[in-house]
Amino acid sequence: MDPVPTFRARTSAPAPAPAPAAAPRTRLVAAGAAVATVGAGLGLRAVAAGSVAKYGGDALYTVLVLALVVLVAPRLTPLRAAGTALAVSWAVEFLQLGPWPAELSRRSALARLVLGSTFNAPDLFWYAAGAAAGYLVHRALCRGRRGAGRVPLSRRG
Repeated sequence: MDPVPTFRARTSAPAPAPAPAAAPRTRLVAAGAAVATVGAGLGLRAVAAGSVAKYGGDALYTVLVLALVVLVAPRLTPLRAAGTALAVSWAVEFLQLGPWPAELSRRSALARLVLGSTFNAPDLFWYAAGAAAGYLVHRALCRGRRGAGRVPLSRRG
């Protein structure tokens, strides 16, 4: 006997993807967020040391990747953009189990910043923290844009 499919109701709707007309503005905001994130990362390295700089930088790395994902694909939902950024960050980290990132890092400072050089398992948690923080900001921005231009019920005549 075939099992009967069951359906569950959603408790809350996901944040909507930006409308097509909002894509250029979304890209502009994403580009600004990417620049601000790089600045925050450089600032963190300048004022902090040790674990704060290392793991804060890991979280900011994923926030930067999220901003770049939104720049390239502005219509992605916040959850998909954050998930993509986390997947990219984790893929880069797992790539460090092989010899290529370490070799490229010895040759180029840019490669060292983008690819790292050695695998570090705690980085995976901090990438997830950065993806979560980026998701919350992206979702808030999408919801704020969704309500823009609406007249609150209290002001309707």
